[in-house]
Amino acid sequence: MTLTVGDRPIGEERDENGPVRGPILVVDDHQPIRDLIRRYLESEGFAVLTAGTGATALELFGSSSPALVVLDLGLPDTPVLILSARAGEEDRLTGLGLGADDYVTKPFSPRELTLRVHAILRRAGREPAAEARPLRFDGGALVIDVDRHEALRDGSPLSLTPTEWGLLLALAEHPGRAFTRAELINRVQGYEYEGYERTVDAHVKNLRRKIEDDPRAPRLVETVTGVGYRFGGHRDA
Repeated sequence: MTLTVGDRPIGEERDENGPVRGPILVVDDHQPIRDLIRRYLESEGFAVLTAGTGATALELFGSSSPALVVLDLGLPDTPVLILSARAGEEDRLTGLGLGADDYVTKPFSPRELTLRVHAILRRAGREPAAEARPLRFDGGALVIDVDRHEALRDGSPLSLTPTEWGLLLALAEHPGRAFTRAELINRVQGYEYEGYERTVDAHVKNLRRKIEDDPRAPRLVETVTGVGYRFGGHRDA
């Protein structure tokens, strides 16, 4: 099948000066964002393809050979591991803050990379659920269904990355207990590794944006000064 923009095959469109324009593949799970980016790019003469899931993006990537991909790192159906030569702590925090699930620097250990891949896939729900009953907090305002690998806030599903899901589950299964950053790293990553414990802070910040009424004054994922974090919600009977 030939993909077209207007009456021209994608990949052959040119601006008035001659160079090829596009196609550009825009990948984001929020349709209003996709539509906004598409309109602006098309107004500049680019052919634009859009995808709301990682699976659709891979299909379009293979069939259309886009010139550039605009990618949301926090796609709920596709975990992302960044492999980069940028080894600074701020680079790591930036990548994680954008929604990536893990960050590995070059040069890297293939064995460590493989362990991290296994850990991400476990957090993405490839392992059997440990508990059948959903965890409910604050009168059902927050529901964590381990079997369905789903969290809801006020009845609406939350779009959590695998790392955010792992953090939420680790904290919510032990409400009131203070965890150090190192303990959370071990529980979420699934193995001991040397650390950059501040990476936990980046993931907690993203998680708070999604589950707290006011992320600036969190009452669910609380900071324990000098220690780390604890879950402050009250579990329903």
